[in-house]
Amino acid sequence: MKVVLLAGGYGTRIAEETQLRPKPMVEIGGMPILWHIMKEYSHFGYNDFIICAGYKQHMIKEWFADYFFYTCDVTFDFTNNDDRILIHNKKTEPWKVTVVDTGLNTMTGGRIKKIQKYVGNEPFFMTYGDGVCDVNIDDLLAFHKKNGKIATLTAVQIEQRFGVLDIRDGTVRAFREKSKKDTEPINAGYMVLEPEIFDYLDGSQCVFEKEPLRELASRGELSSYIHTGFWQCMDTKKEHENLEKLWESGNAPWKTW
Repeated sequence: MKVVLLAGGYGTRIAEETQLRPKPMVEIGGMPILWHIMKEYSHFGYNDFIICAGYKQHMIKEWFADYFFYTCDVTFDFTNNDDRILIHNKKTEPWKVTVVDTGLNTMTGGRIKKIQKYVGNEPFFMTYGDGVCDVNIDDLLAFHKKNGKIATLTAVQIEQRFGVLDIRDGTVRAFREKSKKDTEPINAGYMVLEPEIFDYLDGSQCVFEKEPLRELASRGELSSYIHTGFWQCMDTKKEHENLEKLWESGNAPWKTW
């Protein structure tokens, strides 16, 4: 099965980083978050990737073109006038990576629609290029097949940012720290989609999370796989810093490989 990664947005909420590069290329531990997500899928044997690029898309293409330079020792030999480049201790991945320029201002649904010819008439995985997770991909796929819906999304609960107040008659009766139980599940990506999904996508301005998912839900064609483990998006500088700290600790929850 192919894995489709949405990596074309501007990433305006973390502008400190994305002025210079696409958000999926922002690094955690010296490697783009996009690489971390791909390693997650690869751990479960899924190595055929389609990247929906847009903003500064050339940087994603250049990174993969120079993959050996980022991961290996290199000797540049100018002594024999043949400018040889020697790659030492090659570190490679069993990946096939197709990077598609889906447009600068294309919305999420439009980006997915534009890679239909690369997916073909088969089910595929899809997730966002700015969030890491320790979801069991095999269990997710088995859940999708068992339910027989067009789409399955992974749902997680995230903690509120602030403390919780119990207010009665205008008086605070109790105060407690935030809890995951205080929120509704949210869409964390890590989806499985049947090829019929393309029938729900129309035009570059189609927002996948709006009409397509609402239509699927109304038809009973959208399943939710509840994930109780780790998930974290990288929308802000603080979230980026927290992911860096987890990686540096040597106990990054999403590092399943």
